[in-house]
Amino acid sequence: MTTSTPRVAAGSFLTLHYRLSGPAGDIINTFSGKPATLSLGTGELSPAVEQCLMGMEEGTRATFDLPAGAAFGERNPDMQQWLARKVLTQMGDPLESYQVGDVVQFPTPDGQGQFAGVVLQLQGDDAVLFDFNHPLAGQPVAFEVQLIGVL
Repeated sequence: MTTSTPRVAAGSFLTLHYRLSGPAGDIINTFSGKPATLSLGTGELSPAVEQCLMGMEEGTRATFDLPAGAAFGERNPDMQQWLARKVLTQMGDPLESYQVGDVVQFPTPDGQGQFAGVVLQLQGDDAVLFDFNHPLAGQPVAFEVQLIGVL
């Protein structure tokens, strides 16, 4: 009786090392630390990145080059929004200071998760302009993966 090597399918639970990078370098890289564990189809990876994994055999290492916009969509100007300082104070630490380039975590409306925004601009003490686009939106992406385990 021969046992076949497990392959990635919809809903697979994976243990893997992976790296996502754009023109400015790595956004995430697990190769120097603990591997990631995740389930396909739960939104932890973008659909385009998940599609690269489909059918891969356990133990495989590969790199995929995705064209601009394919991995995380195009940049959406509507995803840049001003938030009043009083709203930020109500949502978090009233003494928080913000700098351009800071990544700030926000709770989702249902309170079950988080999303991030990057500070683009400050308007005195009154408001902060955030970019809620994914950092790699509208950019070509290199996706490197080492598939350790497939369940």
